[in-house]
Amino acid sequence: MLTIATIAEMKDAARAEKSAGRTIGFVPTMGYLHEGHLSLVRASKAATDSTVVSIFVNPAQFGPQEDYARYPRDFERDSAFLIGEGADILFFPEAAEMYPPDFRTFVEVERLQDKLCGRTRPGHFRGVCTVVLKLFEIIRPEKAYFGQKDAQQALILKKMAADFNLDVELDVRPIVREPDGLAMSSRNQYLSPGDRRAAVVLNRSLEAAAAAIRGGERRPDVVIGLIRGLLGREPAARIEYVEIVEARLLEAAPDAGPGRLIALAVYFGNTRLIDNLIIPAEG
Repeated sequence: MLTIATIAEMKDAARAEKSAGRTIGFVPTMGYLHEGHLSLVRASKAATDSTVVSIFVNPAQFGPQEDYARYPRDFERDSAFLIGEGADILFFPEAAEMYPPDFRTFVEVERLQDKLCGRTRPGHFRGVCTVVLKLFEIIRPEKAYFGQKDAQQALILKKMAADFNLDVELDVRPIVREPDGLAMSSRNQYLSPGDRRAAVVLNRSLEAAAAAIRGGERRPDVVIGLIRGLLGREPAARIEYVEIVEARLLEAAPDAGPGRLIALAVYFGNTRLIDNLIIPAEG
């Protein structure tokens, strides 16, 4: 696996792949990799000729009181994982490489970025869109891989790619979960043992909602009330939001029917976790 730290070198490597007629698959990450990330690497390996993984803890998507400084980092561990999965290139730039002192340009996707997580994380999706667009320009992949756990992020990035007519296909893959159902996240390691046990209530509440919907319940307020009730029984859980929205516009949905997105954000101690479920088609 080739490890690259500068934009110029990464551009040269990408041009060489293109000149050789090889397609590029791209997996953007902030590191501290887990099985969710590695499943994206495998998907890229199966569909493209060359897989590029970036590790970059993006300061532009963290608020002043958020966890940029303490976000988990372990380059040697991550590099070993990627070598084991057969990744071809690891792009590992420093913040000053991506954001030089005179950097002034940012990307926003209006309306979509201000809902759900965007309400309490102003500027977060501006930072995400800016760095992803920059990475797309540097690497020029045919396909880029993202996880469904960050459903709002995936939707916003798809809209950005469509609005800018980017020549990249975004492939959003299902959530990868721990054996007890907790969605895999680099931030799970922040959880105390007690909070880790409590956090399984996220997936259990979504499963209960799905069961109610399969049983014929379509009223969003009832389904949301069911989820909030289950979360409320867990003393460690502090709800930020539970919403049922139309899966493309993120507007409040008039019903809990197929294709709607159930999304939630909940704190356990100081750790904010998100999870979601897209209501499947009937039958």
